Order: sequence, then structure tokens, then C-alpha cells
Amino acid sequence: MPISRVFLGFLGLFFMAGSILLIFLTLLGGANNSTPLNEIYFFQADTSGIPGAPPVSRWTFWTVCSVRPDGRNHCGTSHPAFPLDPPGKDNFHTHVNIPHKFLGHYYLMTRFMFPFILIGLFFAVLSLFTGLLSMCTRIGSYISALFAYISLTFQTITTCLMTAAFVEGRRNFHQAHRSAKLGVKAFAFMWTAVACLFLSCVLYWIGGAVGRKDDGYTGREQRRRGFFSSARSNSVKSQKKEREATQYA
Repeated sequence: MPISRVFLGFLGLFFMAGSILLIFLTLLGGANNSTPLNEIYFFQADTSGIPGAPPVSRWTFWTVCSVRPDGRNHCGTSHPAFPLDPPGKDNFHTHVNIPHKFLGHYYLMTRFMFPFILIGLFFAVLSLFTGLLSMCTRIGSYISALFAYISLTFQTITTCLMTAAFVEGRRNFHQAHRSAKLGVKAFAFMWTAVACLFLSCVLYWIGGAVGRKDDGYTGREQRRRGFFSSARSNSVKSQKKEREATQYA
């Protein structure tokens, strides 16, 4: 049984909606202290002994948070595009007891994550809406695939920047003999969103290819073939009428 464009479009929508949900959860983690946003963070490190820092700190898109007794984030004032820069003024604004390898190059990596994820999310939402057309039109499938591809590109860049910056940050704390770990949920959500966007892009593209003629003729050749068939049929009818007229004459 051939796979229909409706089925492929629906699957593309399903994976696209899933990726948008995961991106939103990661993006809003740390924005406030409500559940489940207070369970999402990129990176946790032992910051005891650092002036102005809590005993354990967690970095998110919006701020650096302390940890409540129940293991969830406790975040204060937040602002977007919060960087991983412990000695900088955005974080603790001190070099006391800070691992010496934090020289500022993580600042730009983690700052650029925010605009890139917003761009990817914008095109993902566009792809979600045009995905409704993908279930009934070929052009809708191709447009949805294009938007999904752009979203996939920016989401992949964001996730790679996140992975590089926070994995290196964890290593720096470990080398300073401080405990540190990555946020499992944030990393799982971001990489799963990449996979969902990839699947959605492929499904939309395949949906656009469904229904093409496989009889060896292109659309132009089919129209030309139909034109000559009609012309030949009209010619045969005209000759038949002439023979009948001659016979009766």
C-alpha cells in the first residue's frame, strides 16, 4: 500500500510539534521558579567559597540559580542570553576561587546560543503552520521542508555551541577539583529536538515527492502526448465523416 501525503504530512507535523515543545521547555528553563521550568538547567558546579556565589550554582538561558533542598532551581532576577562567564560581571564578578581557564571565550559561545535558538524556533513555528498544507499539496510539503531545514540548521548550531561550552566548563571545574555536571534534561531536550527536526524535514520532503508519475514521461511530455492523441482522434473522426459523405454522394 503506498504511503499517502496526508500520512507523511501528519508525521512531519507530529515531530515538528514535539521539537517546538522541547525547545520551548529548554528556552524557558530558569525564567521562573515554576514546575517544570525549575528542573531544567545546562550546567551545575560547586561554587562554594566564591564571593557572591551560592554553594552550588546552575546556569540557564536566563540566570545563574542556586539549588533548593528539594533539588530544584531557585532563580532570582533574570535577563535573556545569560552567559557562562563566572569571573564576569554578569555572573559573580570576581576571580577569587574561579577556575583559571575561564578566560571569556565561553562568553560569546553561550551568548550567541540565545539568538540562534530564537531564529530556529521562529522557522520551526512557520513550518508547523505550513505543515497543515503539506497534507494536501506538494508545494506545501516542500515549503514546510525548507522551513524545517532552516530551523534544523540553527537548532544544530545552538546545540553544538551549548555542548562545547558547558562540557569545557565542566572540565575546567573538575581540573580545579570542584564537582560539576551537565543538566541531563536540557541536553536531552536539545538533542532530541534536533532529531525531531531532522525527521520532520525528511518526512515533509518525501511527502512532496509522493504522487509523481512513474510512467517514464515528464509532465510536459504527458501534456504533449495528450495533445497529439487528441489531434489524432480528431483527424480520424474527420476522415471517417469524409468517407461517409463520399459514400452517400
